[in-house]
Amino acid sequence: MPTMICDTYGATEAVPWLPSPFQGSFMARGRGGYTHAMVVRLKDIAAELGVSVVTVSRALRNRPDIAEETKAKILERVKRLNYRPNLTARSLVTGRSSLIGLVVPDLIHPFFAEIAKGLSAKLREKEYYLIVSSSESDAQLEQDEIEHMLAHHLDCFVVASCQKDPESLRRIGEAGVPLVLIDRSFPRFACNFVGVDDYKVGELATEHLIAQGCKRIAHLRGPATNVGNHRAEGFCNTLRRHGMALPDGYIVACGEAADSDGERRGRRAMEEILALKPRPDGIFCFNDTVAMGAMDRAFEAGVRIPRGMAIVGCGNFHYSSKLQVPLSSVDQRSREIGERTAKMVMTLLGKPPSARPRNVVLAPELMVRASSRMN
Repeated sequence: MPTMICDTYGATEAVPWLPSPFQGSFMARGRGGYTHAMVVRLKDIAAELGVSVVTVSRALRNRPDIAEETKAKILERVKRLNYRPNLTARSLVTGRSSLIGLVVPDLIHPFFAEIAKGLSAKLREKEYYLIVSSSESDAQLEQDEIEHMLAHHLDCFVVASCQKDPESLRRIGEAGVPLVLIDRSFPRFACNFVGVDDYKVGELATEHLIAQGCKRIAHLRGPATNVGNHRAEGFCNTLRRHGMALPDGYIVACGEAADSDGERRGRRAMEEILALKPRPDGIFCFNDTVAMGAMDRAFEAGVRIPRGMAIVGCGNFHYSSKLQVPLSSVDQRSREIGERTAKMVMTLLGKPPSARPRNVVLAPELMVRASSRMN
């Protein structure tokens, strides 16, 4: 049986229901004043206006090869019917959902928020849209979120993984879906990657503290991921290269959740630093939230920053320059990571699955402010 639909002027017509990418739905008000949910297709709009379905489709996509007058008529009719395309049916025909999945450990953290913003803006330009999920730094939750997204046939995955190993991520590739890792990669796991040079992050921060005259430099280190490990390696190797000692207790671990509750962990780490004898005169913090907590506790203890203790963070968050003592920080170029990831995603969707993994590593930049400037 065909479905009887009513347009906004009360006329009725029979439209066979078909699961078609050119089918949508709208709400219409008849002369009797009621509102009724109905189904309309591009085919019906095209027939009414005397144009082809392709013309209607191109007008909806704002293609430049459609006359402005024709486009205006089509858009007016579509707006009046409140037409929405059936994206699920379209994905069955085209094999594409136009949806990209992003899974990150922490949605509140400014670093990942900036990545999502840059990624989403660039994808939108290509008529792709972002679905965002947080794993809360929980490996099992990350796996659950990915499995749920896989069931919805997303076109590509972008993941900042909190896994100890990449085994669960291999299932994305096995499902034939492109994967891009951001911020965190895995040894011996060939995969597309976009991130910053974390070894260089540790090196830049430490070189700066040495140049400012610091003689006893400590590190509030992050989680035992490749990010935390590489920053710590850059820190240690720079001290070693300058012949500087690294006494016991001068590396304080902030734990696995350094992103989500960094201020609390930074305060706790600073408690350990304040108890050291001799006390460090320079601190490199894993990220800016850890640095903020550490600075707060140092202020409470009467430490003068930077004269009594110079501090450098990482992330260059938008509020870093607005703190009581503006925070020196290594800029990870988070917005650019998002934009470069979007470019990689679009490249992957246009290439065969066998294409070799691509690797984009951005150079960090030190932003010097009052928390470490002594010269």
